[in-house]
Amino acid sequence: MARPLYTARLDRKDCLSEPAQCFHLEFSIDELPEFDFVSGQFVSMVADDPAGKTQTRAYSIASAPRRNEFDLCVNRVEGGFFSNLLCDLEAGETIRFHGPHGLFLLRQPLTDSILIATGTGIAPMRGFAEALFPANGEDRSHGRDIWLVYGTRYPTEIYYQQYFEKLAAERHNFHYVATLSRPQEDWSGGRGYVQEFVAQIASEHAARSHASVEPTAAEGGSGFNIHAYICGLNEMVSANRDRLMQLGWQRKQIVFERYD
Repeated sequence: MARPLYTARLDRKDCLSEPAQCFHLEFSIDELPEFDFVSGQFVSMVADDPAGKTQTRAYSIASAPRRNEFDLCVNRVEGGFFSNLLCDLEAGETIRFHGPHGLFLLRQPLTDSILIATGTGIAPMRGFAEALFPANGEDRSHGRDIWLVYGTRYPTEIYYQQYFEKLAAERHNFHYVATLSRPQEDWSGGRGYVQEFVAQIASEHAARSHASVEPTAAEGGSGFNIHAYICGLNEMVSANRDRLMQLGWQRKQIVFERYD
């Protein structure tokens, strides 16, 4: 059965990082009054390449649902067709897509959660944050502690930094850690790889929950009082999964999406 194709019109384009050539893109869908998706899902963009072959590429949605709109976070890729096509779009231009798709979703009932991302893996994390802590609406975090651990190489690659810092300053249960693997001397944030900070958060959480090897059962039906959500390259995903399982976590506690 063919998937219905929609047309997304670019309404706004912001450069998140000039050195990294990363763009925040805001689209609307004129033929839909509402675009029904869940934060963490992705859309599949569709276009013909210069040879006339139809190409499809998946991109995580970088926003919570709002009317008939969605956001993307896209890096320019040397020699890449689709990412560069999106980065070169100007306001008013359109592109076809289908979706939403994917099961990279916050598990219910919501537990304390560690969001872990590198690079444009920050996109679904922004969607989670917007859904849990809407700017003009009821807080949906239910008082759960939400940590975001975001790792990259250089300060110029920390996407949506002001948004997450502001959120952490305003919401007592949202905690933001940005860490660099190649920091300069004047960098005052985290230093090292994300899994080092994730292990520290997980260990401190277990101590507070009076856990030993096994994670403490949650009030809800999931059987856990904390989950991890990981999005990024395979090596980073595997490093964090391995580290958490060494701490006694179970596979069902660790939800991930790889994009390489």
